[in-house]
Amino acid sequence: MKIRDWNRSLKVRLVGEFFMNTSFWMVFPFLAIYFAEEFGKGMAGLLLIVSQMFSVAANLFGGYFADRFGRKRMLVSAAVAQGFAFLLFAMANSPWLSSPELSFVAFTLAGMCGSLYWPASQAMIADVIPEKYRSDVFAVFYTTLNIAVVIGPLFGAVLFFSYRFELLLAVAVISMLLGLLLRLYTEETLSAAVMDKWKEGNATGWRGAVLTQVKDYGIILKDRVFLLFVVAGVMGAQTFMQLDLVIPVYLKETIDRQTILDFLGREWSVTGETSFGILLAQNGLIVALLTVVITRWMTKFPEKWVFFFSAMLFGLSMAIFPMTSWFWMFFVAMGVFTFAELMIVGLQQSFISKLAPESMRGQYFAAASLRYTIGRMIAPISIPMTAWFGFGWTFIILGTFAVLSGFVYLWMFHLYEKRAVASV
Repeated sequence: MKIRDWNRSLKVRLVGEFFMNTSFWMVFPFLAIYFAEEFGKGMAGLLLIVSQMFSVAANLFGGYFADRFGRKRMLVSAAVAQGFAFLLFAMANSPWLSSPELSFVAFTLAGMCGSLYWPASQAMIADVIPEKYRSDVFAVFYTTLNIAVVIGPLFGAVLFFSYRFELLLAVAVISMLLGLLLRLYTEETLSAAVMDKWKEGNATGWRGAVLTQVKDYGIILKDRVFLLFVVAGVMGAQTFMQLDLVIPVYLKETIDRQTILDFLGREWSVTGETSFGILLAQNGLIVALLTVVITRWMTKFPEKWVFFFSAMLFGLSMAIFPMTSWFWMFFVAMGVFTFAELMIVGLQQSFISKLAPESMRGQYFAAASLRYTIGRMIAPISIPMTAWFGFGWTFIILGTFAVLSGFVYLWMFHLYEKRAVASV
């Protein structure tokens, strides 16, 4: 399905969200450095955990609000609210005021707005795109997101530390403009039948929605294979979520200014901040270009060993980082890190669908998100760990979690294969 055949609402979102994502990624990757400098590593880690807890709670309500009030209303409201949150963030870093505490509040509010935005965003695609074309449409949005991940940090590495007020103000304006575009040029895609159900008062209230989702998550306790899948995912998340946490802090403290290239008498050098921007762009570029290629390649191998060796490579990347302060070795580590990520990014959803009975598929996919929600809440503890144990031991501990997740995957597949034999 070509983009020109898309619903107008999706075309507007594709362009608008690209600019919003790009501006967001000019800010987000550098917040761990900012909060560590302002509050210290221990408090920064705690604050990031608290912030993620609020985002998880907001995400719990995001789907309910999208069904209750409509996709368009939620997209517009969340985008505009995020704009005001970034405006508050800008004011807290303005020539008239410097308040790290207010910055944290604003950042937390912005994260909550994003958590409210994305469920409605995904639901709108499912509303208007036939099932056979949905994977292609999701892939296009995923690709533009990763292009934003490439571009954003390159500019953010300079702008966030030198022109923070102006950058945050620009992000606020972009978010509000997206809200205006969505208000003017998109249509409501929630079906009339669902709308009528809410009007008639037949739908459950917000407490019922929350209890239903909590009950759905309980499905992991009834399926040992699925439980191990989630446990391994949470352990592995402690590694790949460090891309925005301990890795930028480590690079800033390790690289002051380093020459990375001397060509025709001209020297190219990086600082800790700019080196992180380059590595993040490297990760995003590889993901944008090679996700489909590597996924297709990995389907030729047994899933068990793809999952296992992906975990081993994540562990290896964590071992490489503290070995040196040389930028090009960090470049190699990021290459290993990204390849490990792409090995399983396409296989995980397929494996969930094979585990899930048809009548419970939605519950399984909902429960599977615990890999990221729980992982995201735990991951920021790595920042105070660097103060307790040092960077070297922190990376070793993170790498150990990745390796252990690989063995949990082997255990999971052992039970899965036994189940398959028993069902024959």
